[in-house]
Amino acid sequence: MFRRTLMAGAVALAGLIGPVAQGQAQAQDRTEIQFWHGLSQPLGGLLERLVAGFNDSQTQYRIVPTFRGSYPETMVAAIAAFRAGQAPHLVQMFEVGTGTMINAGRAIIPTHELLSQTGVNINFDDFLPGVRGYYAAADGRQMAMPFNSSTAIVYYNKDAFRRANLNADQFPTTWEGVGQALQALKASGHACPMSTAWPTWLHLEQFSAIHNIPLATQGNGFGGANAELRVNNPLVLRHLTNLVNWQKEGLFRWGGRDNAGEALFPNGECAIMLTSSGFRARVQREARFDWGVAMLPTYEGTQPANAIIGGASLWVMNRGPNTQRSAAELRGIAEFFAYTARPEVAGKWHMDTGYLPITRSGFESARATGFYNQPANIGADVPIEQMLRGASSENTRGIRLGGFVEIRVIMQEEMERALQGQQTPEQALTNMTTRGNAVLRNFERANRGG
Repeated sequence: MFRRTLMAGAVALAGLIGPVAQGQAQAQDRTEIQFWHGLSQPLGGLLERLVAGFNDSQTQYRIVPTFRGSYPETMVAAIAAFRAGQAPHLVQMFEVGTGTMINAGRAIIPTHELLSQTGVNINFDDFLPGVRGYYAAADGRQMAMPFNSSTAIVYYNKDAFRRANLNADQFPTTWEGVGQALQALKASGHACPMSTAWPTWLHLEQFSAIHNIPLATQGNGFGGANAELRVNNPLVLRHLTNLVNWQKEGLFRWGGRDNAGEALFPNGECAIMLTSSGFRARVQREARFDWGVAMLPTYEGTQPANAIIGGASLWVMNRGPNTQRSAAELRGIAEFFAYTARPEVAGKWHMDTGYLPITRSGFESARATGFYNQPANIGADVPIEQMLRGASSENTRGIRLGGFVEIRVIMQEEMERALQGQQTPEQALTNMTTRGNAVLRNFERANRGG
C-alpha cells in the first residue's frame, strides 16, 4: 500500500521531479522475476543485497526475492504454487530435494535448456566439480544453477588441545588419531571431547564420500530411480560402532538431530564439533577461546576423496502445468544466473556469508583481496581444499535419491536409537536400509506412473 501511494505521488509530481518519475516508469517496464528462497536473516539480507546488485547492473529485468520459510517449507510452497498455476520463476531448493526436482517433469526448466534457449553462456568448467556435479544429470547436463554451497568440516578448541598436551596446530587426519585425542581430552578434564551436528550428513553421507564408498547403488542414484541404499557396509558399521562406544565411554556426546548440537562448541562444552563450514560465522561471533578448523578425518588405509556439498541451488519453474515462460522472463533468469557466477560476485558472496566460493575464479577473486591471510579468516580455505582433494568418482559426485528428505529422517532416527542404546549399530544400519529402500521403491513407482 505504501509503495502504491509513493508511486502515485511521484507521478503527480512529475512536473517537478520528472527524472525521478521517468526512472520509476522505466522500472515498471522491466520484466519482473519472482524468486522464492529459504534463507532467514542475516543470510536473507545478504541474498537481497546480491539481488539488488543485479537489479542495479541493468535496466531490463527486476528480480523480486521473497523469503518463504525453511527449505522444506519453500519446496512444499513451490510445488503447491505450480499446481495452482502460480509458481515463482525461481526457487531456491536444498540439495536433498535435487532428486525430487529432477523428476518434477514440466514443473521445471532445466538450466541447460534455459541457457540453450537464451544464448547465455556460463562456463561450468569453472565450477568446483563437487558443486557442479551435484546439480547435473547423469550425462553431465546442468539441471540447476549452483548457488549457496557448504560442506562439512571439523571445528576444534585449540585451548583444550593444549591443556590435553595435544598439538593445537594439527588436528588428527585419521579417525584412529581422533580416538586417541578424545582419550587425552577426557583425561585432561574435558567433559565433552566431541559432538556433532547434522549426524547423517556428517557420518553417513560425507563419511561415504570421503572414503570413496557408495551410499547407494546406481552411482548414488544418478544412474536411475531403481537405486538401493548401501549404508550397511563394514566401514560404516565400524564407524557407527566407534561412535556408540565413544558415547558409552564419555568421549562423544549425542547433541541431537539436525544442527541441535552446534551450540555445544562455541559455548566451550565440547572440544570438537563436526558440522557445516557455514557454521564459521557463529563460532567467530560467540567463541571465547582459540579455535581452528580442519578437514574431515578418514580411517587408516584409505585414500581421502573429495567431500560433497550441502546448501542449495536455483531452479527455474514454469508457472503452472499449462503455461510457459516468456522469452523475456527466460532471458532475465539466465542473465541473473550468469551474474551470480561472475568472479567478483561469487567471491564476495563467499566472503560475506561463509558459503563456499563455488567457482575457481570466485576463489581466486577472494584470495586476491588477501581475505585468507587475515587473522580472522585463517582456515577459511580449508573447505575449498577439501572439496578439491582426491580424484572425483561416482561416490563423491553427490546424492540423487528420490524421497531423500524422508530417507534422511529415517537414517537419523535409527542412528539416534543406536547412540541412545536402544539397538545395536548392526540393527540400526539394517533398519536404515530396509526403511530407506521402501521410500525409494515408492518414489520409483510414483515416477513411473504406477
